[in-house]
Amino acid sequence: MSPLLLVRRSWALVLAVVCHAAAHAHDSRPLFIQMAQDLDGSVLLAWKVPDTVAQRDAPLIALAKPCVAARAEAQDDKGQPAGSLQGLRWYQCPKEAEPDAIRITWPGAAPSLSTLVRLQDPAGKVRTIHASPGERLIALPTTPSTGMVIKQYLVLGVEHILAGFDHLLFVGCLVLLAGTFRRIAAAVTGFTIAHSLTLLGAALEWVQLPIPPVETVIALSIVFLAAELARERRDTLTWRYPMVVAVAFGLLHGFGFAAVLGDIGLPEGEILASLLSFNLGVEIGQLVFVGVLLGLREVGRRMAPPTFASASFQRFAAYPIGVLATFWTLQRLSGFV
Repeated sequence: MSPLLLVRRSWALVLAVVCHAAAHAHDSRPLFIQMAQDLDGSVLLAWKVPDTVAQRDAPLIALAKPCVAARAEAQDDKGQPAGSLQGLRWYQCPKEAEPDAIRITWPGAAPSLSTLVRLQDPAGKVRTIHASPGERLIALPTTPSTGMVIKQYLVLGVEHILAGFDHLLFVGCLVLLAGTFRRIAAAVTGFTIAHSLTLLGAALEWVQLPIPPVETVIALSIVFLAAELARERRDTLTWRYPMVVAVAFGLLHGFGFAAVLGDIGLPEGEILASLLSFNLGVEIGQLVFVGVLLGLREVGRRMAPPTFASASFQRFAAYPIGVLATFWTLQRLSGFV
């Protein structure tokens, strides 16, 4: 097999895997559990299982002793009783007794899903616990340390960016557009600064935008970059100054990151530490992804230098990304129009 054919097939395989994963990006979220305590000792335990888990494989979520189940009700996303993957259960705990653990029982083999537990005490204070895939008994610490909060939100940031295929595809298009290492570094830095600013502003509720339109525009940003990659002209503003485009769209991507934090919540008293840790985790995951792309590019250049750097190769990469992003845009648009 010639080096040229091998490179093309390798990149086709990479694009197929990324596009398939990106088409199901919204399904890559973790198992989400929320526990709310009341002053009378009653506890509401609610959960949402990702769409990737079939209903027959949905886990049983329960509080460990000494709390006792009072009643249960399964609900769908609209809050109406139904046999879906969302449910809730009421528990009654003895006076002066705190729930000490949440038990997760899978009917079969546990899928590779992390778990997010959002805890709200009777005073309304919120804290979050992150559990690794495979953990079936999640202990509920009463006073999580700052170090624990930093570690949990750092891991959450890395996991979110590596599962957020819309953000990764955008960064991948930036790498193809920028070309040289210096221009790539400038574009990625601009993207990082921009989305960090809006993540900070949205998480602290300084500025708010409705999430469904934001997610639609994020998909449109990928369509825009893919269209630029497919152009024969290389003298447009995007090609000459990719950092400008990275900053402009990075502001919108920051609202997407903030939406995840909105679901998770920021722990009382550790807001700044958790926010900075989450953002740092996002940057670590992003740098890992860029490093992988640059490594693949270097391998491709060594095997087929003229072809790998050509405009035809960029168009080859642009079309499947553009088709996917267009589908994604229409899918998200139909969700709120």
